[in-house]
Amino acid sequence: MHLYERLGLFSTGVTLGVFLLMLHLLMFVKSAAMQQFLVKFPRNQKIGQVILGIGMAWFWLLIAPEGKGWISFLALDMTEFNAVKPILRLLLPVIFVFVAMSIREFLSVRALGLLGLLVAQPLLDAAFLKDPMSRLLIPFWTYGLVIASLFFVGMPYLFRDAVTWATASAARWKALCLGGLAYGLILIVSTFAFWR
Repeated sequence: MHLYERLGLFSTGVTLGVFLLMLHLLMFVKSAAMQQFLVKFPRNQKIGQVILGIGMAWFWLLIAPEGKGWISFLALDMTEFNAVKPILRLLLPVIFVFVAMSIREFLSVRALGLLGLLVAQPLLDAAFLKDPMSRLLIPFWTYGLVIASLFFVGMPYLFRDAVTWATASAARWKALCLGGLAYGLILIVSTFAFWR
C-alpha cells in the first residue's frame, strides 16, 4: 500500500480542519495585510519559484526510484508509465529551471495550482470508501480545490479576478473568512465526533 492509502481519516480531518481554521482566522484578524499580500501574489516571481520548487520536488518524490530507502517513501507505481519514470526524473530539474526562469506572468498562481493538484490525492485517498458519510466533507472541499487548481494553471488571471472580487467589499471579505472558519470548525467537530 502506498503511503497515501495508509492515511487515516481522523488525522487527515484534523490536519485539514486546523489548516482551514488557522488560514481563515489569519485572513480575518489581519485583513489588510492578507488582502495586500493576495493582491500582489499573482505577480510575485520569487514566491512563485519557491512554490514551484516545492511542487516539483514533491512530484520528483512520486516518481523516485523504488527501494532506495527514505528517498522512495512516496514512490508511486505508475503501471504502464513506469518505463518513463527514469526519463522524467532526469527532465524534471531541467523543466523546473526553464519554467521558473521563462514564465513571468502569474508563475505563483500556476505553481499554486500545481501544488493544489498534488495535495488532492492524499486527501481523497484518506476519505476513500470510509465510514461514516460525513467523511464526504473532505472530498467535497478537495474537488473544489482540484477545480480551482485547474483554473489556476490554465487561466491564472482568474485568481487575480477572484481576489479583486473578494477584496472589493469588507463585508464580503469577512463573510468569506467566516465561511472558511465555519467549514474548518465543522471538519474538526466531525473528526472528533464521528471519525475516531
